[in-house]
Amino acid sequence: MPDEPLPNDSPVGYVVGGTLKDSLAVRLTVPPQQVQEGSFVVIESDPWQFYGLVTDLQLGATDPRFADEQSEKRLPAGLAKLLHGQTLFTNLEVLPALMLERGPEIDSPDYPAWRETHPQDPQPLPVKTVPQHHAPVRVAHAGDVAEIFGEPGGKNYIVGYTREQGHPVCIDLERFVQRSSGIFGATGTGKSFLTRILLAGLIHYDKTSLLVFDMHNEYAFDDTSETGDKVTGLRTKFGSKVQVVGLGAGASIRGNTPNFNLVLGEKDLRPEDIEMLTRELNLKETTPTTLDALRHSFGEANWYSAFKAMRNGAVERTEEGKTVPASDSVAFWANQTGVNVAAAEGLHSKLGRVFNRPYIRPDPPKNILDDIIQLLDEGKHVVLSFGEFESDLDYLLVTNLLTRRIRETWEKHTNAFRTGKAKEPRPLVVVVEEAHKLLNREMASQTAFSTIAREMRKYYVTLLIIDQRPSQIYDEVMSQLGTRISGWLGDEADIAAVLSGLAGRDSLRGMLARLQPKEEVLLLGWGVKMPLPVRSRRYDQRFWEELIGKEKPSPTIDELTRDLYG
Repeated sequence: MPDEPLPNDSPVGYVVGGTLKDSLAVRLTVPPQQVQEGSFVVIESDPWQFYGLVTDLQLGATDPRFADEQSEKRLPAGLAKLLHGQTLFTNLEVLPALMLERGPEIDSPDYPAWRETHPQDPQPLPVKTVPQHHAPVRVAHAGDVAEIFGEPGGKNYIVGYTREQGHPVCIDLERFVQRSSGIFGATGTGKSFLTRILLAGLIHYDKTSLLVFDMHNEYAFDDTSETGDKVTGLRTKFGSKVQVVGLGAGASIRGNTPNFNLVLGEKDLRPEDIEMLTRELNLKETTPTTLDALRHSFGEANWYSAFKAMRNGAVERTEEGKTVPASDSVAFWANQTGVNVAAAEGLHSKLGRVFNRPYIRPDPPKNILDDIIQLLDEGKHVVLSFGEFESDLDYLLVTNLLTRRIRETWEKHTNAFRTGKAKEPRPLVVVVEEAHKLLNREMASQTAFSTIAREMRKYYVTLLIIDQRPSQIYDEVMSQLGTRISGWLGDEADIAAVLSGLAGRDSLRGMLARLQPKEEVLLLGWGVKMPLPVRSRRYDQRFWEELIGKEKPSPTIDELTRDLYG
């Protein structure tokens, strides 16, 4: 028979030792099954209240013999129970995270003097001391959760619920978008659903714009889950607030027509966009030199078209009968500019995959890049779906090119705002799937994304990266992530990457590996005041009803007739 739930303020134990650097030891006074790893507990040590996280449960005995011998088999049941209560025990390992000065009770004669010296209500602080011996410990109730994570509503957005009592746990959306963030979890742990929940919250809060690079066409339109259930798309619920852009002329996204089709102009490509493809195209060390020569020969806007028009290996005969490079060949240009011919011809050959991309045209009918930037600036949200172009080459090229343009635009807007010549830029969150392909050690320095993670917070642009292999993301980028939300991870290197730079990471390591896939996530970092494992919010009809209210049913013919004729 399961244990009865504890009353709200009923103690579960008391402090018996520990250190500020590591963890506190708490002697449990209730059956161990009533407290789980990851429980949010409160330690009351007047005049302070400490908030912590249970990171381990340990069985102990006053003497090892009592633990080894099964006294219940040789002693009467009542005596054995009494003996167990005196000799066998369970200790909790509690990671202290925050402390809050409570002060005297309101009816205490000391309260007026305390309030005079504390005119503002004290706020939770990072823990800097330890509670006293034998301070009582209890499981946090709804008021404690709200004290730390905020009352639901406004900027406080529910992302999950405490695992035991089901109290709502909020993330501060204002803080969340102030720094780059990450959503992590092994394949199949529900990252896409969690991402939808966060994106829906940010769109509904409407204080920032979103640019979502939707590599697998999951977020804009309705989809079907692995179990066959309908998964509602963001465009379906938010309508014109969400603009869908399909890559390529005539693109169709899961049978739906996007609002715009993105066709890039050849003038949009820069040499650095090609350098970023070094690993994907297996480019040589000579590539930057060749690209610099092309830029010098034809200019920033025309180098790509000129190089594409050249013929590789084309020759012609002179009047003397000699075979020489044709005037429109790669070799002819290389000889003219002093570039190594083999390097130039090799680069031209490898760029064939880029030259053949149907969404790159000499003169596109409209500059959709400018339209996307204008939509984001006006407060709309843009989902760029890649449609049939799901290769790494397409993803790397398009995301980096568009993000580079956005970085330049938001820097310009911010500088104009700081000189009093323009309004304050609208904050922008760039959402990137498969982040390790763009932000690994080899490529991070070449992409616009690493610049955003390191520097663009002051220009109102941050990243939300989504990935199943955080260990493959460059350490410098991971260190810049403020809020981290992680589902189950099994690889030790991935666990270490998610917890890097965080206090108490050794205590949290095992907790992350024991999360229930698709059901639980661990909240960490800037957007939450302390780490906490939660039962993830469900992405279903109830979620949408709680967020935007119930949809009104379509009127019947009789109702329409009454409205029309009275």
